[in-house]
Order: sequence, then structure tokens, then C-alpha cells
Amino acid sequence: MSIVRTVLPLVLLTSVLTGCAGLQKTDWPTCAAVGGVVGAGLGATESSAWAGYGALLVGGTAAAYCWVHGDGDEDGDGVPDSRDKCPGTPKGVQVDANGCPPPAPVVEEAVVVQEETIVIRDVHFQFDKATLTSSDKLVLDKIATRLKAEAPTAQLTVTGHTDSVGSDAYNQKLSDKRAHSVVEYLIDQGVPRSNFVSVVGAGESQPVADNKTADGRAQNRRTEIKIQR
Repeated sequence: MSIVRTVLPLVLLTSVLTGCAGLQKTDWPTCAAVGGVVGAGLGATESSAWAGYGALLVGGTAAAYCWVHGDGDEDGDGVPDSRDKCPGTPKGVQVDANGCPPPAPVVEEAVVVQEETIVIRDVHFQFDKATLTSSDKLVLDKIATRLKAEAPTAQLTVTGHTDSVGSDAYNQKLSDKRAHSVVEYLIDQGVPRSNFVSVVGAGESQPVADNKTADGRAQNRRTEIKIQR
């Protein structure tokens, strides 16, 4: 019986201290209370007079042990220092299970292309004229919708091009007429006239394909609209 009285208090005291070590420093009142109850019980095993001394001794020891060995929370974010991967978090900042603030949302800035060129090759006009056909107008209706979506400050430069069939002077004049014809139609469809800063014809001077082939000549007959934002 004397062995039990000697070993049992040590076992219970060790259990209390081990439990307190897993708590935070601020939990010392809980350790003190539990230690007090255990201490009172241990003292009572000797006599009722020892119950109070046991409660005081064990309760105080448990509280002190908890304060010294308990897990702290210096930044007060609710995450013990042993698990806090982001110590020093400012008060009031919401943190995750690791004590770290949630990552800031990534805001992607819209990339604005400063310059863009729309190449129109499906506008064929009437033969040897600058008059738009019905099919030409359907193509330009889509272009007008696209251009009206641009900012009012967008600057539009329109250049007409031809193939090499005919004289240079004739093609120059024809490309200029066709460029103006395209612009006037786009304006009629609601594109602000003020957006057009230049309307010119380049004739056959700027080919993008071989004029010796039908396919090459078709590629060279085009209208280009350069958008500068």
C-alpha cells in the first residue's frame, strides 16, 4: 500500500504536466485547476488536512509548468507558435491553419495592343470602279461593328492597295478612291469620322504576294485599316 501511495502521486503529477505541455501558455488557469483537483485528491490519500496543501502545491506546479513549457501564440492569431509558419502576423488579419494570411488575389492587367492592322481582302468592288457591291457591304458591316467597339480615341489609318494590272498612275488613283469608298461606308454605319486620321491609296507599290499569279494578285488587292490605340 505504501508503494502505491508513493508511485501514484508521481504518475498523476507526470500526467498533469505532460498534458499541460501540449497546451498554450494562456491555458495555465486550466492547468492550475486540473492540478489543484489532482493535488487535492493526492493529499486526501494521506489525510483530509493534506488536501488543501496538495491542491496548492500541484496546482501551482502545473500552472507554472504550463506557462514555461506551453505552446505560445506571440502574434495572437490563434495558431500556436509551434505550427505558426508566419509569425508576427498583424492583429486582426485572418489566417489559415498555418498562421499565414491567405494569398492576395492575382489581378491580371489587361494587355492593350497599341497597334493592330485589319486586312480586308474580301471587298472586290465592281470591276474597274470604287463602288461597293452587296457582298462587300456585308463584309464591311462586320468591320464597322468591330471598329465601333474601339475607344473614341483610337486613330484609324486606311490604305487601299491594288495588284499590278494597269499603269502605276491608274492603280494609284483607283486605290485611293476605293479606300475613301470603304471609309465613307464605315462612317455611314456609325464609325466616328473623327477616328479616321488618314485615308490614302498606295496603288500597286506595296505588294504582299507575287503579282504573276492570280492568287498573288488577289492577295494584293486589299484594304488595310491600321488601329492605333
